[in-house]
Amino acid sequence: MESHQLPYRNSYIHYLKFGRGTKYLFCFHGYGEDASSFLFLEKSLGHDYTLIVPEMPFHGQTIWNEELEFSITDLKQIINTIVPLELQTISLLGYSMGGRICLALLQTIPSNIERVVLIAPDGLHKNFWYWLSTQTNIGNTLFRYTMKKPHWFFGGMKMLQRIGLMNKSIFKFAHSYLDDSNERDMLYKRWTIMRKFKPNASSVTKVLRKNNIPLRMLFGSYDRIILAKRSTSLDKQNDTIHVKTIRAGHQLLKEKYAKDIAVLFYD
Repeated sequence: MESHQLPYRNSYIHYLKFGRGTKYLFCFHGYGEDASSFLFLEKSLGHDYTLIVPEMPFHGQTIWNEELEFSITDLKQIINTIVPLELQTISLLGYSMGGRICLALLQTIPSNIERVVLIAPDGLHKNFWYWLSTQTNIGNTLFRYTMKKPHWFFGGMKMLQRIGLMNKSIFKFAHSYLDDSNERDMLYKRWTIMRKFKPNASSVTKVLRKNNIPLRMLFGSYDRIILAKRSTSLDKQNDTIHVKTIRAGHQLLKEKYAKDIAVLFYD
């Protein structure tokens, strides 16, 4: 395994590189995670792929000294510095938030992409609260205020949970990120800085068909964060798209699911 700090503008993008394959696989982690999340895949994929896992701003060891702006153009330049895209096609693997990143890349550089695998991916439908918090000035201002003074929000969540409009998994998930003031500050920064990654399901379907790119998706049937039914936002008549559901929750980046993930690269 190699660890790298790539200078970018006034910042440093940290990424891990492992595996010995001749094909390149860029992996994108979930919210609050880092590049080490994918290390367990070296055994099952490393003979065919060299895996490269960049850490997003405010994640892992990446040092971000810019404004709260990070675009698909920034990411494309970072990828191109690591692997020149004019010389090499790449495959993409994204988990949760990383799925949204992969979908945005798919729309932007389809001619450079060989295959896409998404694991419990975000980005397949428009989440109203995420849209309000990151895409509107009023919503972002309210979001920033709430992360500093969250008491009213906690009260609202508790009421929704009591009357059955918010399930326990979501309630616990929200509290795990909102109870600590530092975590709330990171939530604001992470959500806001990734706001430019806005894939469109219709555009993704057209790109897949036009470029004949295989898209494989893996969901957990017990997942209450990213529901398997979100995959229906993509055209099921497109034979480049295959969806698999296994008996698991949201956290699918585990050794016991390595075979379920690996097979998606070889079908």
